[in-house]
Amino acid sequence: MIGAEPETARPGIWVNANMHASELCGSSVALAIAEDALRLHTEPDWDAHGLPESTRRVLRSIHFYILPRMSPDGAEAVLKTGRWIRSVPRRPPGDRQDPFWVARDIDGDGLCLTLRRRDSAGDYVESTRTPGLMLPRDLLDAGPFYRLYPEGVIENFTGERIPGPGFLDDNSPDLNRNFPWGWAPEPEQEGAGPYAASEPESRAVTEFATRTPGIFAWIDLHTFGGVFIRPLGHGPDTQMDPEDLGVYRQIERWAEELSGYPMVSGFEEFTYTPGKPLHGDLIDFAYHQRGALAYVCELWDLFSRLGVKRPKRFCDHYTRLERSDLERLADWDREHNGRRWLRPWRPCLHPQLGDVEVGGFDPRVGIWNPPPEELSGLCSRQAALAFRVAALTPCLRFGKPLVRPLEGGMAVVECDLENQGYLPTYVLGSARKKPLGELLSVQALPEGCSLTDPHQAHRLLEHLSGWGRGLYRHSLLFPRADTGPNRHRLSWVVSGHGRLTLRASGPRVGVVELVVDLDAAAG
Repeated sequence: MIGAEPETARPGIWVNANMHASELCGSSVALAIAEDALRLHTEPDWDAHGLPESTRRVLRSIHFYILPRMSPDGAEAVLKTGRWIRSVPRRPPGDRQDPFWVARDIDGDGLCLTLRRRDSAGDYVESTRTPGLMLPRDLLDAGPFYRLYPEGVIENFTGERIPGPGFLDDNSPDLNRNFPWGWAPEPEQEGAGPYAASEPESRAVTEFATRTPGIFAWIDLHTFGGVFIRPLGHGPDTQMDPEDLGVYRQIERWAEELSGYPMVSGFEEFTYTPGKPLHGDLIDFAYHQRGALAYVCELWDLFSRLGVKRPKRFCDHYTRLERSDLERLADWDREHNGRRWLRPWRPCLHPQLGDVEVGGFDPRVGIWNPPPEELSGLCSRQAALAFRVAALTPCLRFGKPLVRPLEGGMAVVECDLENQGYLPTYVLGSARKKPLGELLSVQALPEGCSLTDPHQAHRLLEHLSGWGRGLYRHSLLFPRADTGPNRHRLSWVVSGHGRLTLRASGPRVGVVELVVDLDAAAG
């Protein structure tokens, strides 16, 4: 956690990265955001990516919760071996009887990359233009043909059938299908795990978020694609709270201006099967269950670098690639990526399959993650956006108090409680009726004096609107404020001398205090 007065409840923004083991560069972005959050407090004159001092003051008043690497053991295995791991390098529970692939270094070079094996019925062929590049087979290809497998061995192999590689064969579950909101079991949701938050990583995040209701914004960093993904994940925008959608439209504008990445609806453009929502997704948990302004960023815009035309559904980028796109990828790897992706094939004797070749593809740098040369600019752009999102925080403040003396040693203490932030004190319209949407609380704590009406010591107040309305919610025909009241006028009658401490709080706004010295204020 980064921020002033860590023991005091305050609004906060959460940033997590590297939930998926191979998606390493999110850790760099998360750490860049953390470094910039520290600079806010250590370098008062720093412009914080072009933000004015009034906005920087708001940013200094909140807490930044940064989790740079949700799956450290998964990331370590990917960095050391290059093997595919979705989230964690753990075997799925149970005694599996069918044959399946287990990653293992076969040729002794320390890496687990790809096997290719000649097969007259194979579905891949080597490019005639780019040696070593494997392309999906076409009717006009003359061969030789190949099948591709992960570098490793087949567990429970009988010699009768070579299994196709499974997405999570030896590395289950997918942490991003293991969170509580909307969780669904296997086989309805691949990678779900035995039950919601069954894994130590997802359970730790869930428990921390539940203990920290002030988290109003949530950024989940992944790779790759160059796109931001926002709610809803289970329905079209027509079903979304219009207040929420307006705020997301504003973030979308900043996102495209600062990073060049579009922002898309998870349901409309990022379901792997159109109309079939994902279950147990972290952003769904953050948005629906924690009431946070949440989104995913798929870092590294490889498709735009290759000049691949954006499909109608952004998610189709990952599957609807032409052979010419793969040839351009190989050219880009050679010209801009130091040949890190496409590696030579080397003959090897496999203990179960006999003669194979090993090598081919190492997607760690260039595919799963950008080249290191790209990281600095990428981190800076994402930190700039994160600061703008963080600056949307609700910002509860007391105004200047007024003390009016009355006869008999009494006085009236008057003070405004106002929300100076962009977002309302309930954060999102969709969260207003959730348990997190509890009313604001104000306590008056006398010291050396007393309240004439003890029932006024604790009050519950309605939420306060923010000044922001999101994008596309202003009317040219009727330019008037439509955000609702953003302040409460409060008063207490006190008897005697001393101090009156006013304390306002709420689940999403933290705690703010004002100490009124009755004698000094009256004078």
